[in-house]
Amino acid sequence: MFVSNPMNALLVFGSPLSLSSPPPLPRHEPVRGIPRFRILCSPAGSQQIDMPRSEYKPGPFDDLLLRFFRKKMVEEVGWDSGKPGYVGLIEVANHLMIKGKSISETERSAVRVLISLFPPLLLDLFKMLIAPINGGKVASMMLARATAMLCQWLMGPCSVNSVDLADGSSCSSGVFVERCKYLEESKCLGVCVNTCKLPTQTFFRDYMGVPLYMEPNFSDYSCQFNFGVPPPPPASDKALQEPCLAICPNASRRRELSSREIEQCPKV
Repeated sequence: MFVSNPMNALLVFGSPLSLSSPPPLPRHEPVRGIPRFRILCSPAGSQQIDMPRSEYKPGPFDDLLLRFFRKKMVEEVGWDSGKPGYVGLIEVANHLMIKGKSISETERSAVRVLISLFPPLLLDLFKMLIAPINGGKVASMMLARATAMLCQWLMGPCSVNSVDLADGSSCSSGVFVERCKYLEESKCLGVCVNTCKLPTQTFFRDYMGVPLYMEPNFSDYSCQFNFGVPPPPPASDKALQEPCLAICPNASRRRELSSREIEQCPKV
């Protein structure tokens, strides 16, 4: 079925199928058969780890989503890269970081990009009609499935898994990203945190009525999405205390010029 706006595909998750989800699984046990794996933020001094990973081959619909997302980001930044495809998208994301006069301004810009991806009124209707059902569990499961289905072009292979909620129950409202392409290609912890993690958490909470806690692992570039789980305070969020990535070209230069250990990414 053809949709004029690629993000209208999210509407498919409003079907009754989403209400008959499988029984909750143990925490971080993937629905699609990936071995159990608990995602924890890495300790200081994150290093690149070469690990075998699944390859995701984008199709025509993925290319359409990439072009649509890049178009919205270009409209926000006011600049476009001359490079095609994903490489050009990463350059636009870097300019989004440069454009912001502060971290909060960069986050607000990224939130506006996410809002622009959705048709008018869809976010309001979802927040008003879907988010309150069953304490938010239905909305959380729907968003996890939508993310796993529609965002592999951006993040790489991912699967739905189960997470523990604040009320002590578990719910299949998590998404495990095996090795995030956006983080790996940007080579920057600041780009990950300020243009993805923080604005995405804010967007789902404020505009879709669903809390989200994202746990990027800067050692192996995996990431755990926990829909229905509020993020911790910034002072307790380990992802915000991490040093620069070993592969960050700017970090390499700073290490050459500084005699002291870099304890935290200066862009976070």
